[in-house]
Amino acid sequence: MKRIAGTGLLTAAALALMVALPAQAGSHGGGKAMKAGADAEVQQLATEAKQIVKGFFTELKGTLVGAMKKDGPAGAVDVCAKKAHEITLRHNRDGWEVGRTALKLRNPNNAPDAWEKAVLEEFEQKIAAGADPKKLAKAEIVEQDGRKVFRFMKAIPTGKPCLTCHGDKVDPALLQKIRSYYPDDQATGFTLGQLRGAFTLSKPLN
Repeated sequence: MKRIAGTGLLTAAALALMVALPAQAGSHGGGKAMKAGADAEVQQLATEAKQIVKGFFTELKGTLVGAMKKDGPAGAVDVCAKKAHEITLRHNRDGWEVGRTALKLRNPNNAPDAWEKAVLEEFEQKIAAGADPKKLAKAEIVEQDGRKVFRFMKAIPTGKPCLTCHGDKVDPALLQKIRSYYPDDQATGFTLGQLRGAFTLSKPLN
C-alpha cells in the first residue's frame, strides 16, 4: 500500500471519531452548519470504508481458510506471502487505497506511518481499558501537502485461528517457514483478544 507521509499531517477539522458512535467532533473555526457538514462527510466516507474492509476481509479470510484446509498452516503462510498483496490491490478502487498495518510487523512493507501508529496505540489503550477490539475503528480527515485526505482504520483483534501463526507457541517448523519469508518477523507472542493490527484505508478528497 502506498503510504501517506507520516510527517506534516495536520487535522483539517477536529473530525476524529469512533465510527461506532454518533458523530461528536466539529471544526475549530466554523459554525454548526460547517460541523454538521463535516461530520456527515466523515460518516458517509466511513460507511464506504467499512464496506470495502468487509469485502477485503471476506476475500482474504476465504483464501486463507481454503489454503489452511488444503495445505495446513504452511499453506496459509504461502498465501499471506504470495497472494495477500494481489488481493489487496483488487480492493483499491475509486481513489481508495487499502492495506493492513500493525505495531508488531510480519511484513516490513506494512509499517505504519505516524498517523497509523498513533491510532494503533490509541486502540491498544482502549483495549487495555476494557473496550471490545471488534468495535474499534477511527475515521479522520487530515491535510497532506495541501490536500484533504480521508483516513480510516479498523482494529484486527487476535482471534483463536490467528494463534497458530501469531501466538506464543508457534510450531518450530511453521516458525521456520514464516521466517523464510520474513526473517525479521515480530508478529508472534500474541494472546487471544490482543490487538493484532488494523485495516487501514485512505482516499484523497480534492
